[in-house]
Amino acid sequence: MRVLISGASGLIGTELQKQLLALGHTPIALVRRTANNVNELEWNPSLGQLDSAALEDIDAVVNLAGATTGKLPWTKQYKAELIQSRLDATKTIVQALVKTQNKPKVLISGSASGIYGDCGDELLVESAPKGEGFLADLANQWEREAMKAPSGVRVVLVRTTMVLSKELGALGRLLPLIRAGVGGQLGNGKQWWAWISLPDEARAIIHLINTPTASGPYNLTAPEAATCKELVRALGKELKRPTLIPVPAFALKLAFKEGAKELLLCSQKMSAARLLATGFVFEHPTLQSACAWVTQSE
Repeated sequence: MRVLISGASGLIGTELQKQLLALGHTPIALVRRTANNVNELEWNPSLGQLDSAALEDIDAVVNLAGATTGKLPWTKQYKAELIQSRLDATKTIVQALVKTQNKPKVLISGSASGIYGDCGDELLVESAPKGEGFLADLANQWEREAMKAPSGVRVVLVRTTMVLSKELGALGRLLPLIRAGVGGQLGNGKQWWAWISLPDEARAIIHLINTPTASGPYNLTAPEAATCKELVRALGKELKRPTLIPVPAFALKLAFKEGAKELLLCSQKMSAARLLATGFVFEHPTLQSACAWVTQSE
């Protein structure tokens, strides 16, 4: 397959490219500069510019573009960037798909667990209603733009949660603290943190590209649920480090304001049942297996 990817240089995009190449496919990266080779395609989502003719020989499009929500605190200006970076990219891709004669078969478009809001202990399936808050509104707008893709293009919305990687992503700040023996739970630690390993995130995207019956929203989350306290303890156990120093909720709210409430202290217990029903098999289905992978040396 020839797979066009926005956000190709990000954490998930980089892993996705690596896995596609290993499987014999050709990833094509959308870039905002002049393309350097045949595996890059220039675009300008801020201006809605993407050559629809270049999509004629593309089999699938994966839309991962968007500024990171992990940059805290969210200023008014940065919140506007979070919105526009996602909506501009998605609108530009959809408009190009409308104009393309020989359309790609599938659009895999990014979304996020934030769409559910803070739901306590409720098990969240894809039919759960949109929650409240900035991230819920953001994810909802993002999904609605992707669903405007023309008929004949299968649309899959990948609701991504905390992606566990060895160095970057959600654990980028937390892992060094745990390695130093000064890490601990955030707040009371009882909030559910849905999670997925980086390899499984990319594998799930490729699986959904190759599953003709897959459409609509899918939770990209591991089947074993974990609270913040359980996840931090599991990482500490693998690293043989104590995790006894909690970070008080008030300190997080003071430092990160809205972002602390919606990202760090928010409780989301997500179900992987719909993804599992497509036949997907996780490489890291349990918290122990994921933490062992995260903490092992290359």
